[in-house]
Amino acid sequence: MSEPRFRPLFTAEFETTPQPVGDVPQGYFRQSGIIQSGRFHGERLNGIAQPGGGDWWFRRPDGVIHLDVRAMLETDQGEIIYMTYSGRLRGPGDMIERMQAGETIAPDELYFRTAAQFETAAPRLVWLNDVIAFGIGHRRPQGPVYELFELL
Repeated sequence: MSEPRFRPLFTAEFETTPQPVGDVPQGYFRQSGIIQSGRFHGERLNGIAQPGGGDWWFRRPDGVIHLDVRAMLETDQGEIIYMTYSGRLRGPGDMIERMQAGETIAPDELYFRTAAQFETAAPRLVWLNDVIAFGIGHRRPQGPVYELFELL
């Protein structure tokens, strides 16, 4: 079996607004984080995050957060990319309270990992439709930051 190889894809920074739902009968806490704005930048891709996407996450009773994200990206050339990803966020026991208090949670305090896929009709970017990417994130008060890597 070959060793996994990867190539940096881009860094994404989102500004989000939390929309708490609260504790639901299934035994977990649900919340959404609606994307207000953002940017992504890398060697091959640069642009903005369009408003309106978001993360519809839930926190299990053990504190681990399941991520379920949809985002519309627009390159500097006006090309549209639909990005979806799921993932896990695990951190110190006071992580949620610290985020709500406006603290940045350092990358070394978190296990913040994602698996991303893309859809686009842009001829220049059609290669993205066949990419699986993984991301490593951290959390700022205004929203998440991800370093995304193309899995080769």
